[in-house]
Amino acid sequence: MPTSPASCPAQPLPGLAPSAGSPGLSAQALHAQLWRASHLSSNAKPCVSSGFAALDAELPGKGWPTHGLSEILQHTAVHLEWRLLAPALRTLLDEPAQYRPLLLINPPLTPNLPGLQASGLPARQLVWIQADSPQQQLWATEQAIKANAAAAVLAWLPRARPEQIRRLQSHAQASSAPVFLLRPLNVQAQSSAAPLRLALRPGRDWCLHLHILKRRGPCHEGEMRLQALPAGLQQLLTPRMLSQPWPPRPALAPRTETTELRHALARPALTPH
Repeated sequence: MPTSPASCPAQPLPGLAPSAGSPGLSAQALHAQLWRASHLSSNAKPCVSSGFAALDAELPGKGWPTHGLSEILQHTAVHLEWRLLAPALRTLLDEPAQYRPLLLINPPLTPNLPGLQASGLPARQLVWIQADSPQQQLWATEQAIKANAAAAVLAWLPRARPEQIRRLQSHAQASSAPVFLLRPLNVQAQSSAAPLRLALRPGRDWCLHLHILKRRGPCHEGEMRLQALPAGLQQLLTPRMLSQPWPPRPALAPRTETTELRHALARPALTPH
């Protein structure tokens, strides 16, 4: 016999706040999960300060997010990620409570240990994972995120497809460590499930120029200038050197048709026609 509606206990609909006195999320917890597109999200999950006050002010949660991907786009000819991420990575690796590694997956260049140590990143906590094919790179990144045992994950995935990034974002939602995807600038027009996307380029005075392409909040207008000198150069560079464009272009003699290249190592130093 069907039960009358009056005899059925009221059940809260999924996603709605429970009635007073019923178990469930508190009003404060529910409020933290709500945000308007015209305001920065408060980000209920923990965040890690970027080390740049101006950047923190523009990021939801006032720092690099955990439980989600951060995608950093830049030209393939430059490598600015260490200057941008070093302050936050130092904080993560310096936590005395537990020893956790920094995972580097498929970096395009061999990590320079003296340079990373000068940036405050201890070599004993760096784990370099070299994967040859895009499938191996993706698999290694996915396993690193799912393990949730690293202080942070940096993965260089130049050929990842949108559906693959969506899968990584799904796994990253359960990870308490920041996950950074480093990708070329020419994928900017592709869709991405990463909740945070940044475009990065070098500027004068050894500054980093950064534009927030996507965030949980209003559109970011213009570019930010972050003073981020390479480790150890603050005491070495004169004011004149600081005012020069980065990277400096050496003065080269014009190449003529009669120029004879006798050594293979001389070829990259000459400007091609």
